[in-house]
Amino acid sequence: MNIFLLLIIILLLLAVIDLFVGVSNDAVNFLNSAIGSKVFPYKTIMITASLGIFIGAVFSSGMMEVARKGIFNPGMFSFHDIMVVFISVMLADILLLDIFNSLGMPTSTTVSIVFDLLGAAVGVGLMKIFSSHADLSELAKYINSASALRIISGILLSVVIAFSVGALVQYIARLVFSFQYDYKKRIISTSIFAGVTFASITYFIILKGLKGTDFYGDIKHYIHDYTESIIALSLLFWTIVSYILIKFFKVNVFHIIILLGTFSLALAFAGNDLVNFIGVPIAGYNSYEAWIHSGQPANEFMMGVLGKKVPTPIIFLIGAAIIMILTLAFSSKAQKVAKTAIDLSAQGEKEEKFQANQVSRAVVKAALATNNVFTAILPEKTRIWIDSRFRTPVLHIKKRKDIPEFDLVRASVNLLVAAILISIATSMKLPLSTTYVTFMVAMGASLADRAWGRESAVYRIAGVFNVIGGWFLTAFSAFSIAFIISILVYKFGFYLAIVFFVLELYMLYRSQKKHNEEKQEEKEELFQVNDHPADLDEKKSTELLINESMSNINKVIGYINRLFENTVEGLTKYDLELLKKNDKNVRKLYKQGNKLKDKLFYIIKSQENKDIIISNNYIKLMDKIQDLIQSIHYISKTSKEYVDNTHMPLSEEQMQSLVKIREEMVKMMNEMQLALVNRDLLKLKIVYKSNHLDQLIENAINLQVKCIQSDTCGSKNSRMYLGLLLETKDIEDSLKKLVRIIMDATKNLELKN
Repeated sequence: MNIFLLLIIILLLLAVIDLFVGVSNDAVNFLNSAIGSKVFPYKTIMITASLGIFIGAVFSSGMMEVARKGIFNPGMFSFHDIMVVFISVMLADILLLDIFNSLGMPTSTTVSIVFDLLGAAVGVGLMKIFSSHADLSELAKYINSASALRIISGILLSVVIAFSVGALVQYIARLVFSFQYDYKKRIISTSIFAGVTFASITYFIILKGLKGTDFYGDIKHYIHDYTESIIALSLLFWTIVSYILIKFFKVNVFHIIILLGTFSLALAFAGNDLVNFIGVPIAGYNSYEAWIHSGQPANEFMMGVLGKKVPTPIIFLIGAAIIMILTLAFSSKAQKVAKTAIDLSAQGEKEEKFQANQVSRAVVKAALATNNVFTAILPEKTRIWIDSRFRTPVLHIKKRKDIPEFDLVRASVNLLVAAILISIATSMKLPLSTTYVTFMVAMGASLADRAWGRESAVYRIAGVFNVIGGWFLTAFSAFSIAFIISILVYKFGFYLAIVFFVLELYMLYRSQKKHNEEKQEEKEELFQVNDHPADLDEKKSTELLINESMSNINKVIGYINRLFENTVEGLTKYDLELLKKNDKNVRKLYKQGNKLKDKLFYIIKSQENKDIIISNNYIKLMDKIQDLIQSIHYISKTSKEYVDNTHMPLSEEQMQSLVKIREEMVKMMNEMQLALVNRDLLKLKIVYKSNHLDQLIENAINLQVKCIQSDTCGSKNSRMYLGLLLETKDIEDSLKKLVRIIMDATKNLELKN
């Protein structure tokens, strides 16, 4: 087997991997509206999107030209050079996209592949120039500068336009329909809106989804010659159809809009963005075929053949479609990326993923100032009417997880505006990224729909800036990584590329393993939280809250008991590995405790009985749980750092005191757990009153004071040891307070019954 055949096999394997990581990232383009509105079951959405993907992929052959000649001039590269470019591009692209997927951040696969190609082509071009001692100005001959600049400028422009148009259209749509819309009563306006949407999506499917196919070539001149007539007739036809469906069949056309829009965006994604994933490997395969038939040496056969139109074998397109569909169905990373976009556009309060920054704060303050100006100008009646259109209804849904992130109107606007903008850009031959357009339309619509309130605006805007910053980072990183890899492979040979390939497989394996571990941790929730028992009666709802509290307290005590025992053992035995492993478990507890704290607002808000005393007790219980977690977190962290910094081991007296404290702590916690399980409050009270921890901790502190005064203990030893003792005392105090709160809560529940 020659090295180039091996490289082609590697390119095809990389194409399969790139399909997995690429679809995981770009699924957000066509899934967020359907998933966020929660109109259809997830299975229905997946089937619809899968159908669009299959049709779009099979008809995407014509779009592969971008990878062959869109960024560089292939006639300037030999077969050897072009293989360096292609293998470098694929290695860089997969690495970059997997990083973004793991972070749950949507990025543009178009930007990624464009700058990968640009970086690799520049790298190989420079190496050829240096080896031939030519002038650097010759580099311009290797790069298709005009095409690259058009793509970059189109992408930057699309960010601003998509956000602005999305915000404007959503604002108008909300004024027309409000949040209290009833499609059965507003037949005319709903029919017109549906007609515009269906006509736009139809035109979008024809122009964007089927462009570049053999079928499109037959109808291309009709579309361009009769564009206005096609749009007008389509608008009239779909408006009439929508009216009939609403008037006579009572069909909610917004449901059809969302399904058809999901299908059309999936179709366009597969038809046009498939080149981002398999365009380069297919171009490599075409290059290899041309070289084999030429009979020339690899470094002499120039690749001008790539400038011609070459059909893509249908088997590759069908195979790609199947892989994309399977990825869509099974990739948890795709769901993670989609969740980021949906959370940023969600109506109302969510657990915010991003932290506020100075830029987001400045934007919010500027927006508030602008709003105050317009509020002062508008007549009071107009302002009151506008506010009434944006008043969100109370949703009578039993489970919080079933509450949609946004309603049908916004989901439809997201699809409508994205389809129109992409269609316009395509008809004008302006390059853009479907990821940029769909994401920024959704963000603009969210802003206009007042989804970003005073409670969430700074966090959501920070999230948007993070995503946009990620796009620019994608461009810089893609260029840099592909540039470096191409230079190394060109200089040291293709066997280095094989080494890179093996290393990348290992990195992907590690990435997936880490992702699976994180998923497993999310499933293994330490704390039991039922944050919406709306389907229970008042008595059971109150009891449920107390029961969950008792269960959580029992788990925390048991967990802290083991963690404290392991910390003392690791410290006395000077066992760093045990302390590191224990600290990892402490951090897991700390993280889950923070999640429980973040849900506190929603848990209290969801209680049907609205019992203030019970909720008050619940808050106090959660506060004590947090105190316990913070204390064990400090103990574990300082103990691990002490041993990790190779400070002096504990003295014999210190170890003996600590072991006695551990034994008493373990005994007390075990008995408390048993009392909690049996709901034996009397036993619970006796347990914490009868322990000797106070005296043992006091004795240990006195011993350490004598050690300091006699100058036999170092400052690091004393700081760590005293801190450990004081935090242990805090654990004991928190446990005592927990017992009192439990007894008060139980007494209140008995009085209520």
